Amino acid sequence: MKKLLFILSISSVTFCYAQKEFQPAGSEVIESIEGDLDNDHIPEKVIVYNTKDSTEQGSIREIQILKNKNGKWTLLEKSRNAILESNAGGMMGDPYGSIRVEKGILNISQSGGSSWKWGYTDKYRFQNEHFELIGYSSTYGKPEEYFDNVDFNLSTGRLDYEKEVDNTKEYGSSKKETYFKKGLKINLQNRNQPEQRKITLPKTKEEVYF
Repeated sequence: MKKLLFILSISSVTFCYAQKEFQPAGSEVIESIEGDLDNDHIPEKVIVYNTKDSTEQGSIREIQILKNKNGKWTLLEKSRNAILESNAGGMMGDPYGSIRVEKGILNISQSGGSSWKWGYTDKYRFQNEHFELIGYSSTYGKPEEYFDNVDFNLSTGRLDYEKEVDNTKEYGSSKKETYFKKGLKINLQNRNQPEQRKITLPKTKEEVYF
């Protein structure tokens, strides 16, 4: 028992040193989790920082994924383009929701808005030596008006769109469409761009932004 506690203590101290080594100067930890992201049965550490740098949308966030190689923590990947700034949620304020690891997939959830609300979850898999976006699901809308729901599997290219309309007088009837769009190369490094990516659905003519 004492040996186990000693090992755990050493492991904790080692990670604390590693975190300080890679932590951006003047930043604060928002969330830290662990989970196996490269299928080697050794958990990685995923850390989200609130940095001292900012834009007109608030403080810039940085996500880091640390890997344990032979007892030494190394930086597997980091990005400041995957998580929105601290005030990018509009009237709802901070859009940051959570990070989690499920079946080897890194999930990042964010949301915002006011009376009209939006929320989305990005799903990343470690492949081709970096974290690629393989899934995107989102909701946008307002009660008693309508809600848009999108589920996009970037691996297969299948995009399922549904618009559930309550106010049919203003927005017409509810609608659904399945569309296939392959070949998009999105990862932690190029996820959020100054201009949002857009797909116009050929049947319903609805526009999907992500």
